[in-house]
Amino acid sequence: MNEADPDRVGSPDLLSIGHSTHPIEVFVELLRGQAVESVADVRTTPFSRFNPQFNRQSLERDLHASSIRYLFLGEELGGRPDGDRFYDHEGRVLYGRMAESRRFESGLSRLAQRAERSRVAVMCSEENPAGCHRFLLVTRVLHDQGIEVTHIRGDGSTQRTEDVDGFQAWSDPVYEDVSLLDGSVSSSWRSTRPGPRGGSR
Repeated sequence: MNEADPDRVGSPDLLSIGHSTHPIEVFVELLRGQAVESVADVRTTPFSRFNPQFNRQSLERDLHASSIRYLFLGEELGGRPDGDRFYDHEGRVLYGRMAESRRFESGLSRLAQRAERSRVAVMCSEENPAGCHRFLLVTRVLHDQGIEVTHIRGDGSTQRTEDVDGFQAWSDPVYEDVSLLDGSVSSSWRSTRPGPRGGSR
């Protein structure tokens, strides 16, 4: 694949992909199959204990060898942000608060700038986007902005955002309630499961 022309203005539409447990050669072929020129890594912690081929340094090196650029956006768009205000009492991430943060907006701006110059795939770990924050949060915000995201599946097929499980629920009103008793927060737009905070996945 040829290096992307930095002066080329391309489509603002984006792709997304989960690295899953693929060997790096298979992952690169999935990217090549969709003419991906840049990977935007939105993992909070860009390391994988069980799939070290996707540790940041190794991944960046192997992508570069395949003429695919790497952009780390985990600090801005990662699914486990720093700060207690982004979590409810169960430890689930409050996506509405993340989407309104300056850091998140900065990450989207950097992503848009890269997408103007090359064909970008937003990458996280889960193969199925339905349970991943790259769909539940990042894609949802982009969709609201009129930017289409197409999801690359592990078999090389693609899936429209509208066809991913859970998309229909996006039309439901978003609420956030704060308990007067203990100050705990509940929200209809949050991560599907609790997890470690601020920099761990």
